[in-house]
Amino acid sequence: MDKTQAAIAVFDKNAQRYQEQFMDTGLYQDSFDLFCDHIKKSEATILDVACGPGNITQYLLLKRPDWHITGIDLAPNMLALAGVNNPAAIFHLLDARAIRSLNRQWDGIMCGFCLPYLSREEAVQFINDAADTLYQHGVLYLSTMEDDYSRSGLQTSGSGEQLYMYYHEEGYLREALKQHNMNIIHTCRLCYPDKNGKEITDRVIIAVKQ
Repeated sequence: MDKTQAAIAVFDKNAQRYQEQFMDTGLYQDSFDLFCDHIKKSEATILDVACGPGNITQYLLLKRPDWHITGIDLAPNMLALAGVNNPAAIFHLLDARAIRSLNRQWDGIMCGFCLPYLSREEAVQFINDAADTLYQHGVLYLSTMEDDYSRSGLQTSGSGEQLYMYYHEEGYLREALKQHNMNIIHTCRLCYPDKNGKEITDRVIIAVKQ
């Protein structure tokens, strides 16, 4: 089983547990608010990538109920929960690496919890795809676990199963955004302990298409 299929199996099996643990997005809400604040258009079209049980979609719709949000994920049970949690949104079974196949443009792309499952090359390609599918002045939100890329490898999930997790570095993410005419308007680090007390660092980057 390859890395992607292994991750799908874990998230599909543990969708309900994930929902119970992570529907509260409090750590990220200040950055979500910045994403919202930079999309001025009413009835904006938003893509929520790797949406899980719809936790980010739910927060965004509470802030901006006029938005038209489409969520994508590869775990069917996650999508089922997302639909229950967000009846006003639309959800599709789709790989983050295939967003071009939706054949549409977006006012905003939210990629909150996906990059740790994409390799460096896939993350850079995702930025390329996101930039190409955003309208001018569209907003891209990225967050990822930050560390030296060479430390990527198998990690034990909260359910006790192993997943391959990628760490990413701000430098090459910034460079990819710059190459695709994306202007960074906000970046920050968020630190929190994992279940074993080890400190995890997340990097948040918000960029606007020029």
